[in-house]
Amino acid sequence: MAVNNPQLSLLVLYTSDVAGCQAFYESLGLVFTAERHGNGPKHVAASLAGGSVLEIYPAGRNGSTGTLRLGFVLSTCHFPETSLPLGQHLLRDPDGRAVNVTVSG
Repeated sequence: MAVNNPQLSLLVLYTSDVAGCQAFYESLGLVFTAERHGNGPKHVAASLAGGSVLEIYPAGRNGSTGTLRLGFVLSTCHFPETSLPLGQHLLRDPDGRAVNVTVSG
């Protein structure tokens, strides 16, 4: 039996505060571009190391994904109004999702 090594390629967050979530994740170093696929809703997308994509969509009838937990490893972090020291930190995005941030220096 062959071993399968899945790689995460896409993660979509649904939120009622696209701008707030975008600002939060930009503070972690993500760079977003505005997108719209066909007649779908306007949203923002950021490419991550390794080729995966994080998209932020307006919640609409899909609701939010508030129970999701994310993790990022950063070389430095200048979170709003402060720099995070080296180590592990548990943050919350505007929708209350847990975001583990490891600042490795």
